Amino acid sequence: MDASLKTRRAADISPADRVEFGRRLRTWYRRNARDLPWRKTRDAYRILVSELMLQQTQVSRVVTYYDEFLTRFPTLAHVARAKPSRVTEAWDGLGYYARARNLHKLARRVTDNGRAADRTLPADVESLRDLPGIGAYTAGAVSSFAYERRAALVDTNVARVLERVFAPGTKAKTTAGQRRLWQIAESILPRTGRATWTHNQALMELGALICTARVAHCSRCPVRGVCKSAPETLKPAAGRVS
Repeated sequence: MDASLKTRRAADISPADRVEFGRRLRTWYRRNARDLPWRKTRDAYRILVSELMLQQTQVSRVVTYYDEFLTRFPTLAHVARAKPSRVTEAWDGLGYYARARNLHKLARRVTDNGRAADRTLPADVESLRDLPGIGAYTAGAVSSFAYERRAALVDTNVARVLERVFAPGTKAKTTAGQRRLWQIAESILPRTGRATWTHNQALMELGALICTARVAHCSRCPVRGVCKSAPETLKPAAGRVS
C-alpha cells in the first residue's frame, strides 16, 4: 500500500480515540479475562501450540487437549523426534490435522530434526512467517505473547471488533478489507511490548465475549464510547468519553 494512503487512513482514527480505546480495553480485560492456561506462560512453543489448536476450534475443547499434548511433547525437540503419526495421534479429536503435521515440520526445522534441543522459535514476525504453518496472525501472536514484541494480530474476533469500532462496512474477507484492518491493528498498538501483550489478548477477548458474531452486546462494551457502530443512546455526551 502507498505510504501516503496508509498515513491518511491512520489519521481517520483520532489520537484521543486511540488512547481512550486502548485504555478502556486493557482496563476491562484485567477485570474480565478468562483464566486460560496459555496466558500464564511466555514459552514460545507452548504459545504456538495453543494458537495452532485454537484455529477453528472452540476454547473449551482446546483447554481439554492442551495440557495432555504438552505432557506428551513438552518441547519442540520432543515433537521433532516423534514420528508424524504420533503427533497427529495426540491431536486426535481437534480435527484439521494439517496443523499437527505443520507443527512437526516446523519442529524438525527449528531443532535440526531434534538434535538441537535448546533451540526455540524466533521472536520477530518476519522469521516466524518463514516457518511451516505460521501465517500472519500466528506470527503476530507468538511474537507478542511469547516475547512481548509490538506485533499486531488480526484473527476473526479481532477483525470483527476493529471493523465495528473503527471501520463499519469494511469487508473483512476481501484482500482490501484485510489490508485495512491490519493497518488499523498496527496503528492502535500501545507504545510498549508489555502493554501490547495485554492489548492483543484484550482485543481477542472482547470479540469472544462481548462483540460476538451473533450479538454485539453494546450495553456491556467497554469501548462503546469510541465505537462507530454503537447506538447513539449508549454513547457519552459530546466532548466526553464514558
